[in-house]
Amino acid sequence: MSERSGWETVIGLEVHVQLATRSKIFSGASTAFGAAPNTQASPVDLALPGTLPVLNEEAVRMAIRFGLATGAEINRESVFDRKNYFYPDLPKGYQISQFSQPIVGKGHLDVQLDDGQTLRVGITRAHLEEDAGKSLHEDYSGMTGIDLNRAGTPLLEVVSEPDLRSSAQAAAYFRQMHALVRYLGICDGNLNEGSMRCDANVSVRPQGTTELGQRTEIKNLNSFRFLQQAIDAEVARQIEVLESGGRIVQETLLYEPELNRTRSMRSKEDSTDYRYFPEPDLLPVVVDDALIEAIRATLPELPHEKRERYQAELGLGAYDAAWLTSEPEVAAYFEAAAENSGEAKLAANWVMGELSGALNKAELDITRSPVSATRLAALIRRIKDGTLSSKTAKQLFEALWQEPAAQDEAAEAAATCIDQRIEALGLKQMSDSGELARMVDEVVAANPAQVEQFRAGKDKVLGFFVGQIMKQTQGKANPQQVNELLRAALSGKPD
Repeated sequence: MSERSGWETVIGLEVHVQLATRSKIFSGASTAFGAAPNTQASPVDLALPGTLPVLNEEAVRMAIRFGLATGAEINRESVFDRKNYFYPDLPKGYQISQFSQPIVGKGHLDVQLDDGQTLRVGITRAHLEEDAGKSLHEDYSGMTGIDLNRAGTPLLEVVSEPDLRSSAQAAAYFRQMHALVRYLGICDGNLNEGSMRCDANVSVRPQGTTELGQRTEIKNLNSFRFLQQAIDAEVARQIEVLESGGRIVQETLLYEPELNRTRSMRSKEDSTDYRYFPEPDLLPVVVDDALIEAIRATLPELPHEKRERYQAELGLGAYDAAWLTSEPEVAAYFEAAAENSGEAKLAANWVMGELSGALNKAELDITRSPVSATRLAALIRRIKDGTLSSKTAKQLFEALWQEPAAQDEAAEAAATCIDQRIEALGLKQMSDSGELARMVDEVVAANPAQVEQFRAGKDKVLGFFVGQIMKQTQGKANPQQVNELLRAALSGKPD
């Protein structure tokens, strides 16, 4: 819903997923990112005379994999088409895509929103196509450079239904799509390198009406934040135009984040403008049930399935389960920590809290965490058995952060490391009941005024006494034991 009353926002997204094949969709040229310009464009990618495209089978398998994960129809026969248009980084003068018969038909993605609600977003289609090259403007004063390395890279374009009603919903959908393709292993999801890009179709209409307004398309959004900002800016622009008596023109827009505005790129084409016709150099793609079922058997546990399992089997809340399954690497780390510690909730708290904070501060992803999952699990076990307090556990974590461990470190080696560090740093929690009882008696005797306050019903004074004991023990006393001893001492009758 638009923030301005009286208007409803309608959004549909087209997400371009760069498939993680080693070679291009119609040639054997490499898809590796970062090569010198124009060193990975083969004669097939350039459509030089006498060359013919040959379909990459792995791209087909990845498309089917995605379709099965989204409950979509897998078309047993699909065809490629030529989409004709001129652009400097499109050397053929056309793009090989799918139009009338895509490989993946109608499906859906269930999106968990920030308020805990689940929104089912329809997927109209997902079709295979080749990417274009890239125009470079920054490095050439007054000119444009063309890098054709990306030409022919396999894309899966996922087109949603116009089921999204706010920029926040659109960002949530894009995030969940990002997580899904990474879980499936069909895309590395690197937004900075253009592995996933998003076009947003945006329109507004008066609240209570069902007819769609005139839409515009915002091209090439490659971050969740920019997607949300671009939609908000375009919605505000459209409402302002309509409330001023103007009309919305169908056009393609670019978003300028530094100015937080959309600007016209070109008039928006319809499908008829592209003069689609069947690609004459490629046969129809025919898949059978045996292939589909073989691919289905390889599907991993998907994000929504993990969320449900974490809640049902591990007792986690909906928010924690959603957070921990947002990225496959985070889920893998958490599961290793939870399994090795036997404490799923405590492992979740540490991954989402101390570990996440340290990673963000160091600008690291979880695969590069200096503290391995097995070491964190060993630390958690020492909290559980009373060897460490919450305070000394954090001190140990900070020490471990300075000495990176191998991510594949065995549980026994990690436990040995943790115990050695606890001993060397003097972090073992004080649990000697006789010594603690002596300290409690001294503290109680030294603070008669606070004793009277506690006995008068002011329970908060207990925190003062706990603080005194913790100060004397440098935070090493067992808090639960201290509380029990203090309550016993304070509840006694004065002499």
